[in-house]
Amino acid sequence: MAGTDAHATMRGPAPELAEPVVGDRAHGARPLVSTLGFPRIGPGRELKSALERHWSGRLDRAGLAAEASAIRRASWERQRALGVDHVPSNDFSLYDHVLDTAVMVGAVPERYGPASAHGSAAGLEGYFAMARGGVVDGRQLAALEMTKWFDTNYHYIVPEIARGQRFVLDAGKPLTELAEAEAAGIATRPVVLGPISFLLLALRSDAPGALGRLLPGLVDVYGELLVALAAAGATWVQLDEPVLATDLDAEIRASFAGAYGVLADAAGPLQLLVATYFAGLRDNLATALELPVAAVHLDLVAAPEQLEPALDALGPGRALSLGLVDGRNVWRADLDGVLARLRRARERLGADRVLVGPSCSLLHLPVDASVESELDPELRSWLAFATQRVEELDLCARAVADPEGAAAELAAARAVREGRTGSTRVVDPAVRRRTAACTPEMQHRSAPYAARRATQDARLGLPLLPTTTIGSFPQTPEVRSLRSRYRRGEIAAPQYEAELQRRTDEIVSFQEQIGLDVLVHGELERTDMVEYFAEHLAGCAVTTAGWVQSYGSRCVKPPVVFGDVHRRAPITVGWFRH
Repeated sequence: MAGTDAHATMRGPAPELAEPVVGDRAHGARPLVSTLGFPRIGPGRELKSALERHWSGRLDRAGLAAEASAIRRASWERQRALGVDHVPSNDFSLYDHVLDTAVMVGAVPERYGPASAHGSAAGLEGYFAMARGGVVDGRQLAALEMTKWFDTNYHYIVPEIARGQRFVLDAGKPLTELAEAEAAGIATRPVVLGPISFLLLALRSDAPGALGRLLPGLVDVYGELLVALAAAGATWVQLDEPVLATDLDAEIRASFAGAYGVLADAAGPLQLLVATYFAGLRDNLATALELPVAAVHLDLVAAPEQLEPALDALGPGRALSLGLVDGRNVWRADLDGVLARLRRARERLGADRVLVGPSCSLLHLPVDASVESELDPELRSWLAFATQRVEELDLCARAVADPEGAAAELAAARAVREGRTGSTRVVDPAVRRRTAACTPEMQHRSAPYAARRATQDARLGLPLLPTTTIGSFPQTPEVRSLRSRYRRGEIAAPQYEAELQRRTDEIVSFQEQIGLDVLVHGELERTDMVEYFAEHLAGCAVTTAGWVQSYGSRCVKPPVVFGDVHRRAPITVGWFRH
């Protein structure tokens, strides 16, 4: 194989699969439920804790590996208990799954030395150095570039591909996790970032010239991986190709046919599922459905309109994995709409050719809404985190097989959804009146810049280059302790506020003493800026465990915006006046 053209020549008629590929042929059989991935941080951010203790020297490699293994096992067991038939493995990562893929295929820059993505003693320093910088062999190294994963708030490490890159397989991580799950009595479907998405995400602007040169060698390594996974007992492998939901030229489309022809040959009896998500496939739909694989996953939340064309175009013996509930949104699904799409697919394809799943990996959701004890029950009932998404899938699967048995649960879910859409907490007439009264003139300043500048100069008298700290001062251990005591009810609000005011006075005095021109009050009253304002705004709620991974150990806890937003009272005025 000398390049993309060599792969393209292997494209032939997609093989027909004579046997059912995903389930029972019986019309009333329960469809199989799968997830494309599950949150890897743990319900209590156990991964964050383990990583930070390891990086600070308080947890050795063996301890980190043990805690990571416990997180994985708990995730598998949770999903199996919730009714998932195709439980994913290799969706866990100590830092980032794209970085894991780079290590798996040997795309490790020489300066980092050996790198391991699965916690072995050899290479863990190099792995974390690529992710966040660090010292390797006495040299301080910068991290690789990091950028956003498509249009999500997750960030991936951009692999560094050398011009003459030689790919070499290190299958330790996927094989280790497959074996771990097997030892726990759980059969899993390994998840791997597909070869073409991996290269395009790594090469980005360099892709047009380099893809054809690099892809053949990379596909050979993926073929070796499939052979190893099959030998280790895997029956399915999920290959994520999210770039199929982006604009692709004819050369890249042709590369899919050639590459997956090679992979299908290497897979042998192994069933391959190609997963797409975040958008519809549009012009790439035919490319995806013609791949010689057992199943293709479509995001029917972002693009429900692609279901009918897919049903028309899908070849015999292939299955569709339907992304029916939102893997990026926290509101309960419209299960009537979900069931309509599921039943339509089963009518057209048969019961044995349909899988049900979320739109994308559940990585982008918090773990479990049921633990949000500080939210009022009504609002909590509206939410669906990763655990609730799986419960929705299981309910829909059971409803297809046993409509009467699931009728009461469906009615309850319908009532919750209708309760939210009709709630007075969602729509505030006063906010609607104010927004309706907005005019184009409100979007423009009442005076030009030159006039505003003259007014500010006269009032403030600032130098040409004023000095300022811009924002907040550090949240010291004493301030954090004070806030914790206040939240536990150990001190009253007046005492808490008085102490914060005293410390704010100290911050302002310090800035005056060192001669800053523009002073700040330090923001000691705020734990997190977003959370602080959300707590003071109607229409917003703050969770206690609604954490989502942004990258590595970095997690964010976005507020839940459930209704029209307005200020109940001034938020910052009191602190500035003080």
